[in-house]
Amino acid sequence: MSTEETAREHPYEPEPGEVVHDAATRKVGRVMDRMGSRVQLRPLNGGREWDALPSDLRPAAQSDAMSEAVAEANALSRRGRCDVRSPGW
Repeated sequence: MSTEETAREHPYEPEPGEVVHDAATRKVGRVMDRMGSRVQLRPLNGGREWDALPSDLRPAAQSDAMSEAVAEANALSRRGRCDVRSPGW
């Protein structure tokens, strides 16, 4: 049995609180709830929720979450709102 066949037979069902990667949006989010056939996700640092199809979700790797945090820090610094502290060397 292939991985694809296994995924169809046993689709991934994330639980509220889990951190997942959404392949459709290429974003990482925390599962907030389920509404019908969609899963509601929220960015790890807060923000507007979005809906995702369970078939687009997989458990997030630690590197996924780190990439999301780095992207957020870069976006803040581009807007002049960098909250990152200097190490003081």
